[in-house]
Amino acid sequence: MAPGSRLRGFLVGAVVAAGLFVLVVAATIALITNQRHPVADPDRPPASEQPRETRTPELPDGVEVVGERRFGERRLELTLRSAALGDRTTVRLLLPKGWSADSGRTWPALWLLHGGLDDYRAWSRSDVEELTEDAPVIVVMPDGGKCGSYSDWYNGGDGGPPRWATYHLKELLPLLEARYAASGERAIAGYSMGGQGAMLYAATGKFKAAASFSGAVHTLLPGVDIAVMLGTTAGCFGTDWKRIWGDPHGDREVWREHNPYDQAAKLRDVRLYVAAGDGRKRRGELFGDITEELAHKAATAFAGRLKELGIPVETHFYDGRHNMTYWNRELRRALPMLLGSVGAA
Repeated sequence: MAPGSRLRGFLVGAVVAAGLFVLVVAATIALITNQRHPVADPDRPPASEQPRETRTPELPDGVEVVGERRFGERRLELTLRSAALGDRTTVRLLLPKGWSADSGRTWPALWLLHGGLDDYRAWSRSDVEELTEDAPVIVVMPDGGKCGSYSDWYNGGDGGPPRWATYHLKELLPLLEARYAASGERAIAGYSMGGQGAMLYAATGKFKAAASFSGAVHTLLPGVDIAVMLGTTAGCFGTDWKRIWGDPHGDREVWREHNPYDQAAKLRDVRLYVAAGDGRKRRGELFGDITEELAHKAATAFAGRLKELGIPVETHFYDGRHNMTYWNRELRRALPMLLGSVGAA
């Protein structure tokens, strides 16, 4: 190769590498910034609702309640020690009017899963308390880890903690039904990483309805896999992203097992809602929303797969970005279906 050709090749390679670096930085900044965009004031109980500590008995099967905190009439927070996680964790509950753990009756459950870089308090930035004020339903808002991906981590094939799916479905879910008057009528929804989790958990047959708002519902779609890696890097700095599902090429079957697109056939008996914004740049804006653009591509591919399989799904694709303003709106749209599916409308 002539010296001039080698030089041109080097310059082209340098430009491409610089472009990719800028894209990665922009996506990471967008993910962190947009997920923190609130609808209401950040959650902080007023002085009149300061928590009061109580004790509950130890529970078997890998989970122990180590503390309860009650805020006002509706909010109850449980601190749990989980064998699946090898750590303590917290779940926030919104209780229906008239709730009592020992009343002899039970209430349906609506699970709300948060996205990456967030925690169990995230949905309290929405209007969920107002929206469910008169609904006979227990709203369950568990922690899923800032990069947990609602999965039992692969850890190079060795398994072991954190096992988020085992904690949620085999520890927390039975605990709520055994001790906190939740019934077996369940619906689930989530945004971003939580949208992926909602569909994966619904594919187990444990939920009657599921909704994804801007969810990572096709993790093997080009670009989405990179976003997952970036989310892990940003949310759990210093953690090897391959701990979750391995390498997307060398461990592709593990990725498929945790990809809603590849698990779509298991959703045949679940009422489904899928929504995402386009993330495009608007007049007067410097940038579009890369994260939401990818979520839109994943959502349309996932909805298309469901339709190929003859599985009904309600969709809503709109002009919007990757933040709580839109997820709050989508919760309002999807809530009648979610509550109706469990007899709590």
